[in-house]
Parts: sequence; structure tokens; C-alpha cells
Amino acid sequence: MKKVILSVAVIAAMGLTSCNSQTKKEVNTSTTEVSQELAMANTTFGVRGNCGMCKKTIEKAANSVDGVSNASWDVDKKKIDVSFDDSKTDAMTIHNAIAASGYDTEMVAGDLDAYDGLPGCCKYDHEMAMNQTGDKKDDDDSNQDH
Repeated sequence: MKKVILSVAVIAAMGLTSCNSQTKKEVNTSTTEVSQELAMANTTFGVRGNCGMCKKTIEKAANSVDGVSNASWDVDKKKIDVSFDDSKTDAMTIHNAIAASGYDTEMVAGDLDAYDGLPGCCKYDHEMAMNQTGDKKDDDDSNQDH
């Protein structure tokens, strides 16, 4: 009888210890998830460009920055929306990466050598408005994928 009681006590102790370990792990995971959410930032700024090829190049440049989780450039509005981890990067680094690929942003002029290497359809007007409302003109063909 003593062996049975001792066995039940040992099994119960192991079960409680196991549950306690799982609870601690879940608490730590939740803290990490909250910390990551707090570090995420969003920014929107203007970027000059013309077409679908521009979109691919601009988004690729922004997404190449360590810490950027998503970048989406709007061809019609000439603006990019970027989500990034602000503990790893900042908006200016993203501006510089896009400018290095040949495209002007609101804060940084595009690299001229990179601009010269862009396809003809991507040679944009350096005076074009950026960060527009998105009202599209009837004769506007900027959303064509060249």
C-alpha cells in the first residue's frame, strides 16, 4: 500500500512540474511577441517612377533593407508604404536604399549612375509630383507593366 501511495505522489509531482514549465514558456513567448509588435513602424513617402518595372525595382530596394517587412509602391500616387522594425533600421536608410537604385524620394535624390542604367520606360521626369492623391488622368499609362 505504501508503494502505491508513493507512486501516485511521484506521478503527481512530475505532472505539476511539467505544467509549471509549460506555463513559463508560454509567458516568455507572449512577452517576445509584444516586444516585436512594439518595434514595428510604418512610413509613407513619395518616390518618383513610371511603370511596373519601376515598382519592382523600388520595392526590391526597400525590401533589401534589414528590418523591412513589407514595402508597396503605388504607381499612380508615386508613394511607397513601408513597414519596418525600427530597432533594426530607420526611414532614412530606406530612402537611401531606394535612391541608390536610381529613384528620387522626397528626401534623397536618386543615384545618377543607377538612373542612367534604368530601362527607357523607367526614365522618369525629375520634376514629377510625388505622394499624390492618386487621381488618374484618362491618358495616363503609368500603370502599364513594361
